[in-house]
Amino acid sequence: MEMTMCFPLLLLICSLSTAQLQTESDNEIIPHGKQTESQGREPTNVSDHQQTCTQDINAVLREMSAALAEQRVEMRHLQRENEAQTAKLELQKTEVDKLKQQLKAQAAELTDTRARTDVTENQVEALKRDNEVKQVAFSTCLLASGHGTIGPFNTHTPLVFRYVVTNIGNAYNPSTGFFIAPVRGAYHFEFYIGAHGHPSHPSGAVLVKNGEHIFIAYEHQTSGFSKSANGVTLLLEVGDVVFLRLWVNSRIYDNGNHHSTFSGNLLFTM
Repeated sequence: MEMTMCFPLLLLICSLSTAQLQTESDNEIIPHGKQTESQGREPTNVSDHQQTCTQDINAVLREMSAALAEQRVEMRHLQRENEAQTAKLELQKTEVDKLKQQLKAQAAELTDTRARTDVTENQVEALKRDNEVKQVAFSTCLLASGHGTIGPFNTHTPLVFRYVVTNIGNAYNPSTGFFIAPVRGAYHFEFYIGAHGHPSHPSGAVLVKNGEHIFIAYEHQTSGFSKSANGVTLLLEVGDVVFLRLWVNSRIYDNGNHHSTFSGNLLFTM
């Protein structure tokens, strides 16, 4: 920029010098006798100043050209550095985009893995429950303690077997005498009815499924002690109810020897 400012200043100085020399030349008094001699010579002083100015201008121009050439080189170098930085930034941006995509993919994969894990855990819990449900068995007798006879009644009467020997799966309720199927499957039941003989009253009980009489165990002796039994395999749905009813006008007896019993178990699920 200093060279650029010097060039006009130099031109101005050269112009002023040329104008001054021209004025002095015009104002100079030349004797008449020497006028002819003077006309035969060139104004060497003005020519010399103009030549000096021209040389100075050319030198300034050469310096300016060299400075411009150097600036062009620097500009090209800066441009290459800028291009390199831009390419580096683009590469870094590409890498960042790749990392973002990888993170998204990993997040999606993690979500999918968590979902599969939840499903697997649910399946494991379901299998555990199924395994527990598959273990169903109970065995009971009529009286929890002492001895006694129940009946006769003038109608069918539900029996509650209160002494529980086994109740795997807790499907039998000793408060109601009901067995409630926890899973769909095949179940086997057995029941034994004991009583002392009587001329007018037999001993007997019937197995009931959801209010329907299925099988009966029945015996009528006028004296002595008698016992009857029966068994059945039923296909039960979840929630089906199985229990025993004392047959109308019948009796049932039990004591510490557990003559009257009711048992059942799950054979297999379906």
